[in-house]
Amino acid sequence: MKIIQVAGRSNSGKTTFIKKLIPELKKIGPVGVIKHLGDHDYCLEDGKDTTQFFEAGADMTTGIDGEKTVCTMHHTDLDTLLKMYADNGIHFAVIEGYKQRRYAKIVIGSLEIDRCVMKDPTTEEVIGALHLFDDYK
Repeated sequence: MKIIQVAGRSNSGKTTFIKKLIPELKKIGPVGVIKHLGDHDYCLEDGKDTTQFFEAGADMTTGIDGEKTVCTMHHTDLDTLLKMYADNGIHFAVIEGYKQRRYAKIVIGSLEIDRCVMKDPTTEEVIGALHLFDDYK
């Protein structure tokens, strides 16, 4: 599994870039995205069964409807999630945020950071340079 980390300042265009990159990567293999929410908390919907199960202490709560599966876990460790992605056949793990992690990075905007391998690239440039990104081990 390739790890493609995208970093940049708030409102620099990271999400917009990732939304364009996903369909290009999917032409090659399954894609997963992990977003570091930083100071923002994800809000679970009050009163819903899956929220109540999570609040009761379930390690993982999953809801499945006709179109999607939504999982909530008490794990907040990036390495745990990357292992889950790899174990489930994801070929490309795109990470938004986690600037301090050791992975090769795409930088969007004016951020100066270690292990920047591409700055403001096109999606085509990323696809052509997949060899620059780290393999999950």
